[in-house]
Amino acid sequence: MTVDVVPVALGARSYEVRIGSGLIDLAGAEVLPFLKRRKVAVVTDDTVAPLHLDRLMASFASQGISATALTLPAGEGTKSWTYLAQATEWLLEQKIERRDMVVAFGGGVIGDLIGFASAVMRRGVRFVQIPTSLLAQVDSSVGGKTGINTPQGKNLVGAFHQPTLVLADIDVLNTLTTRDFLAGYGEVVKYGLLGDAGFFDWLEVNATDLSTDQAKRQFAVRRAVEMKAGIVERDETEEGERALLNLGHTFCHALEKATGYGDRLLHGEGVAIGCALAFELSQRLGLCSQEAPSRVRAHLHAMGMRVDLADIPGDLPGAEALVALMGQDKKVVDGKLRFILARGIGEAFVAEDVPPDAVLTLLRDALRA
Repeated sequence: MTVDVVPVALGARSYEVRIGSGLIDLAGAEVLPFLKRRKVAVVTDDTVAPLHLDRLMASFASQGISATALTLPAGEGTKSWTYLAQATEWLLEQKIERRDMVVAFGGGVIGDLIGFASAVMRRGVRFVQIPTSLLAQVDSSVGGKTGINTPQGKNLVGAFHQPTLVLADIDVLNTLTTRDFLAGYGEVVKYGLLGDAGFFDWLEVNATDLSTDQAKRQFAVRRAVEMKAGIVERDETEEGERALLNLGHTFCHALEKATGYGDRLLHGEGVAIGCALAFELSQRLGLCSQEAPSRVRAHLHAMGMRVDLADIPGDLPGAEALVALMGQDKKVVDGKLRFILARGIGEAFVAEDVPPDAVLTLLRDALRA
């Protein structure tokens, strides 16, 4: 299979996302042209390291690149001040300079954390994203959003820091658990829902094959990256259109905070539930037909995904408490909740004036369901 190349055109900060099979084994040759001296520092996690780190380090060695590696704990809890400090201090101990390269080798947590460490270390060093989860390949590795979580909320501390290169090896997705793969699919389907009805149509027919069919998987990853790249090019720092990428995320972030950023609810699962809620809210506000939320829910159910609040194990806070958690979200403007709603599948838009009572009623009904 050929490698697909999706450019992200941002002037002096432009880069390519390369998508295909076997890219971990080619990483040394892919990264070498960007190095001023042959030195990289890799940060990964303790899920990815036993499966893939040896191959990556061998790839660098084959090109005469000196590489060291740090392994951090897997999981959303690693996106914290504690591990930001640990990773940054380790990178400084490795004497990584601006002419060297940091490699974020993992899912969205490692990409966000190490991208942020790269942004603040020496006021900015270059880094490469080698995303190992479906979620990271289609979403978090592209666009330069980096950051950590705090007790006040998710991703409230961070920076825009574009990578130098993104290598999305679709073979590595074969080692994901079914749950992790489906969580990543929550971000894939989001792209069809927010701006490409034809892609959603394709997913309704083909998505059940993504875990086994390499060609379909590569197409889905490429299409999602193309859509994100286009939006990022037009709105790099989320002044307008890029907010569409947050479809489902206002609900999702509140649910993640309510569940402690832990294993009870993975980010992509929260996105899927959030998308279903966003379409239901849109229908209740008379913005779209009943068919749209019904199709969304039917497709997520067909994929075996979490769709309802009842699918989250354990107790959840009440509707009022969930709305209060949304108040800490980055999408709050002048104290008003900003939702991404839809006029139909593929027709999302930013809504600044959503009636709080409508959100409360929706969540009360969802909690009772």
